[in-house]
Amino acid sequence: MEPSLVAFDQNFSGAADDFPALLRRKGLLAPAAIVNSQGGTPHQKSWQPTEATTILAFKFSGGVLVAGDRRATAGNTVVYDRADKVLEIDRHSIMAIAGVPATAWEMARVLEHSFQYFRRTQLQEMSVDGKVRALSKLLRDNFGFVMQGVGVVVPIFATYDSHPKPEARLYFYDAMGAQFEATDYAATGSGSPAVRGILYYENNWRAKPLQKLSEDEAVSIALRALDTAAESDTSTGGVDRGGKIYPLIKIVSREGITTLPESKIAAVFKETVA
Repeated sequence: MEPSLVAFDQNFSGAADDFPALLRRKGLLAPAAIVNSQGGTPHQKSWQPTEATTILAFKFSGGVLVAGDRRATAGNTVVYDRADKVLEIDRHSIMAIAGVPATAWEMARVLEHSFQYFRRTQLQEMSVDGKVRALSKLLRDNFGFVMQGVGVVVPIFATYDSHPKPEARLYFYDAMGAQFEATDYAATGSGSPAVRGILYYENNWRAKPLQKLSEDEAVSIALRALDTAAESDTSTGGVDRGGKIYPLIKIVSREGITTLPESKIAAVFKETVA
C-alpha cells in the first residue's frame, strides 16, 4: 500500500468508525449529535443555524399560489415569528425558501440582479428555462456549505411563462440543485409531509382538483395545510391565533404577482378554517 494511503487508513481507523466521522474531525462536516451524561435526548455541541420552514405552492384557476408560514427556528428555539419565506424575484417569478434564510435571501438577491441585468442588456425577459437553471447553479455552488452542515436551502420556484403558450410553471429543487417541474403542487421543509398529504387528498378525492379552485378556495386549502403541519411539526408556525400572525401568500398570474393582504387571509381563515 502507498504511504499516503497508509497514513489515511491510520488516521481514519484510529479516529472514527465511518467516513462522516472523519469529515467531522477534519472540520468538513457539522458535529454529530451527542447524548448528555444523564442519558437524556441528543443535542448538538455547536451553535444551531437559523432555519425557516414550511413552504407550499400549487396551481389553481388563477395561476400559482405560493404560501409559507412565518416561523424561523434555531434548534428548539423560536427565533422569529414573522419571517418572509416567499420572495419576489421579478414581475412574474417567486422563490419560496425552506432552509437557512441568510443563504436563501442572498440567492434571491443574486437572482433578482441577474434577471434585471439580462432584461436591460438583452432587451427581453430571460426564458423560464434560463431562470430555472440560474437557481439550480446557485444551489449547486452552495453545496459545499451544505456538506458542512450549514447553509442548506431547498426552494420552490414559481413563474408564469408567456412563450410558447401562456401557462403557470412550478418547480421544486433538492439541496444539490436538481430541479423538478411539478404538474400540480409542491411542498418542502420539515412540515412538508403533512402538507403533501393534504394537497394530494384535495387534488384527487375532493369534488374539484386544485387547478379548478377559485382564489378563496385555494387560500383556504393553503391555510388548512400549514395549520395541520404546525400540529405535528414544531418548526412550522401555521396560524398563530393568539398573535394573529398568518402565513404569507402570493399569487403568480398572467398579470404579475399579487400579495394577498392579511385582512383577506384572516377573513378566509375565520370563515372556512377556524
